Amino acid sequence: MSTGKIRRPRAETPKGFRDYFGAEVTERKAMLDRIAEVYHRYGFDPLETSAVETVEALGKFLPDVDRPNEGVFAWQDEDQDWLALRYDLTAPLARVAAQYRNDLPSPYRRYAMGPVWRNEKPGPGRFRQFYQCDADTVGSGSVAADAEICAMLADVFETLGLGGDYVVKVNNRKVLNGVMEVAGLAGDDREAERGIVLRAIDKIDRLGEDGVRALLGEGRRDESGDFTKGAGLSAEQAGVVMGFTSAKRATGAETCARLRELVGASAVGAEGVAELETIAALLEAQGYGSDRIVLDPGVVRGLGYYTGPVFEAELTFEILDDKGRKRQFGSVAGGGRYDGLVKRFTGQDVPATGISIGIDRLLAALRAKGRSTGDTAGPVVVTVMDRDRMADYMAMVGELRAAGLRAEVYLGNPKNFGNQLKYADKRQSPVAVIQGWDEAGKGSVILKDLILGARIAESATLEEWKDRPAQVEVPRADLVAEVRKMLGK
Repeated sequence: MSTGKIRRPRAETPKGFRDYFGAEVTERKAMLDRIAEVYHRYGFDPLETSAVETVEALGKFLPDVDRPNEGVFAWQDEDQDWLALRYDLTAPLARVAAQYRNDLPSPYRRYAMGPVWRNEKPGPGRFRQFYQCDADTVGSGSVAADAEICAMLADVFETLGLGGDYVVKVNNRKVLNGVMEVAGLAGDDREAERGIVLRAIDKIDRLGEDGVRALLGEGRRDESGDFTKGAGLSAEQAGVVMGFTSAKRATGAETCARLRELVGASAVGAEGVAELETIAALLEAQGYGSDRIVLDPGVVRGLGYYTGPVFEAELTFEILDDKGRKRQFGSVAGGGRYDGLVKRFTGQDVPATGISIGIDRLLAALRAKGRSTGDTAGPVVVTVMDRDRMADYMAMVGELRAAGLRAEVYLGNPKNFGNQLKYADKRQSPVAVIQGWDEAGKGSVILKDLILGARIAESATLEEWKDRPAQVEVPRADLVAEVRKMLGK
């Protein structure tokens, strides 16, 4: 007979994952609902796709990843197909656009919200599962589609109460490709170096000019001693690329003029500059000034699949980091034009453009600004003074719910009344309803204002307490009206 101890599973979340409780879930849903309203107003339709795609359909588009299945959670199915959890919401859209191309309107405008998974090394604030919220237009090659995405993103921030605290930055990959041509990095044989250049420029905010210049050259060793191989550019080539990153001027027109100088005789570069000018004109016509949307050559986006305009949204207010230093909140959304993504499935060019919002970061920003979107108040708690009268308490809670109020009966052990109030406190309940035999005999109930009670315990004066008592006895027939009145205060 075995005498070994029972091995119980450890009650802990896997590394890189986390649990979301009441208020966080409520706030997130409220924020997503408000974003969806903006997308809906712009004529975009919702789409939900499976969390699982074939690895083949997902393709290899994660940045800084060399092995086919690295960066995704993948497994082999019984029929030998490799499946994986989606790592973003764009790759599934490309598959949908190809699969249903004969049924969907063209252009197809959709938004999607949900979790994505990345099999990457977790770190502080960096999780392997996180929420994204995307909006894309598939099937339009017009830069008006790109301008519309930027305007819609600005409207999202305005709707969330972040007016004056954000900027949407716009650039164009074609301009960068023109600069690469001038720097002698054109051609299929230079693709690897171009990839390193892209990722290096994308890190300019974090690494600064010297750090990026090192990555354009031989490479860079970080504080931990890790060495990142560089693109191997000469000082002259690196100078051309760095000129591009610092091309931003006081106005969009001046920025475009400087970019025209940088791209020189490159046809693709000139095309990119012309597209930026058109986007700026379209946004200006709708009243989006440079205080909200601005041309910024420093934005490149690290992902390899962008083919034209690229966007990044930054929140400009300051927060304190872990070490108490002031810094800008930073990027919460990014996107751009990716005309080659659907072609993988169909062999035909299908233009597409879109944006992805990092929901967890945006929610953290709203909290930092005190702009939480959700109603996180707990339910009204109907306490149980006598377990034989549970039907009476259930009738009360039923009336409150029927009136649209959030309410529950205490379902723990009712023996200790103090524990019931502790429970209500833990639930952040605003009001407790109490009815013992005495109150039942009189046809009344007691309402305890728990929020006021907590304030009185903390700081209210005796006069304030007398002026508005934290506990009142009201007729049972007026339960709903009196609770509503108390909640209104």
